[in-house]
Order: sequence, then structure tokens, then C-alpha cells
Amino acid sequence: MTSPQTETLIPENFPGNTGRKPEWLKVKLPYGYGYKSVYQTVEENKLHTICQSGLCPNMGECWGAGTATFMILGNICTRSCSFCAVETGRPGEVDYDEPARVAEAIQKMKLKHCVITSVNRDELPDSGMRIWASTVREVKKINPEITIETLIPDVNDHWDALDLIINEKPDVISHNMETVKRLYRTIRPQAKYERSLELLNRLKKAGIRTKSGIMLGLGETVQEVCELMDDLANVKLDVFTMGQYLQPSKLHHEVVEYIHPQLFEYLKETGISKGFDYVESGPLVRSSYHSEKHIGKSLPPLHFFGEGLG
Repeated sequence: MTSPQTETLIPENFPGNTGRKPEWLKVKLPYGYGYKSVYQTVEENKLHTICQSGLCPNMGECWGAGTATFMILGNICTRSCSFCAVETGRPGEVDYDEPARVAEAIQKMKLKHCVITSVNRDELPDSGMRIWASTVREVKKINPEITIETLIPDVNDHWDALDLIINEKPDVISHNMETVKRLYRTIRPQAKYERSLELLNRLKKAGIRTKSGIMLGLGETVQEVCELMDDLANVKLDVFTMGQYLQPSKLHHEVVEYIHPQLFEYLKETGISKGFDYVESGPLVRSSYHSEKHIGKSLPPLHFFGEGLG
């Protein structure tokens, strides 16, 4: 928790912006061979990405470099979080061929590291964890040297199902807290702050490298962010990310404030002081941004398919 003196100084030193989107949030438009190649691979394999469904501001950069975050179990979520651009509704049937298509796409893209996430599937008794486990197995089968981060939902208290993904031993299992405790009812009405902490705690006790992230600009205070960091430090979280919330549409939660980059840097230093191995903090940071740095071991230089072609 920050001291009263620090709380007083922060608004003066790091002024936010409550009006129009500031200059520091400008991003490049998607273009180039890498972008077109990723788009083609995703389309040919009939896959979804959180880059598209979540309207990620880094899609141009990441797809231009030949990588993407795959989203399994469809593109319709059973939850109605007020920050998220992914469609809410009744999902279709589980696609049992999807794990093999994800693995083939990753092989085609020649990735050395991949990130996989999913929608929430609360209607399934295992919250989709069997498909999760199958996906990790298939990816490893034809990409034996790859490192994998899995960004999973909270499994809705189906703790036995959580073991299915733990047993596959991905390099990192991530689960995002998304916001501070006070804002859960507004931002994540079907989620529970304590349940997400419990999931991260169970992962760590199982020997998994853990990761979580939040959005800033939803109306949280610096003190609340620091208290959340304390809770995550108590469950021995390894990697923590912070980025600016951007409103997907007028129907979603409004941006209360655009956070100044210097405050992101201050919070990064605070997180490091609390014992996290790695903290990624900045306006355009998203959970999977630079995720190859978060696995806790050195990787050779990343080679993405299409590199060197023109």
C-alpha cells in the first residue's frame, strides 16, 4: 500500500487525461507481408484470435511481426464483462478438431513461443478445460521445441478441471484479475475477486509459473492497485502486467482516465519492489504483449514465418 505522502504527490507529478485520447495511445495501422500472412493462416485454419475479437491496439505490431494470440472454444463468451469486446451469448457446439488446427497454424507460422486464450464457457461442466488440455498436447506434439503461455478463465470453481491444464505443464499459466476488488461487480459481474486469487494460488502450489494482469483507467485508485499487488504477491505471482483500458464501444464501460506513462513506470517499480519476477507496465501493454519475455528462461531470437520475405 502506498503512503499518504506518495498518494498526494502522484496526481501532481503524473497528470492523467480525462478528455480525448492522448498522443501516447496512437498505434500503427495494420500492414505488410507479416500481417497479411497471419490473417491468411488464421482464416485458412478457421481460427479465432483475441487480437481481432478483443480489438487489441497492438494487432498491427504483433501481426506485422508474424504472431498472434489464438482464442479457442469459439468466439462467443458466456459472460458479460463491461470492458470486453468479445461477443456475449450462447456459444455453439464444442469444436473437437480445433486443437489440431491451432497446432498446425503454429507450425505453419514457425513460432518458437505462442499464447493461447479462450472465451468463458460456463455452460460446460469442465469450463472447457478438456479442450484446453487437448490443445496444449497437440501443439507440443508437432511443435516440440515451442514454449506455451495459456491465458485461462477462472474455471467457475471447477477445481478438478483445473488439474487438466496443470497436468499438461505449459510454461506459463496466466489468469487476469482485470481490475481492483472494488470494481468487480461493475466490470466483471460474473467473476469473483477471491476466486481468481484462489486459482492463481492453486497454480503456484502446483509448481506452475503464474501471470496476471489488470487494466488501468476504470476508476481505480493507486492505493487500490497497490493493494491488489499485495494480494498477488501473497499468492507468489511471478509476472504482472498493467495497461490502459480502451473503451470498445459506447455500450461498454467508459474510460474514467487515460493514465500517464510515468505513472505506469511508477507502478512498475512498485510491482518489482513487491517481489514479482517481471512487470510489464505501459499504456499499450496487454497480457500477451512481449509474452516471450515472461517464461522465465532465455529464448533464442524469435523467428516468425514470413521474416525476410518481401
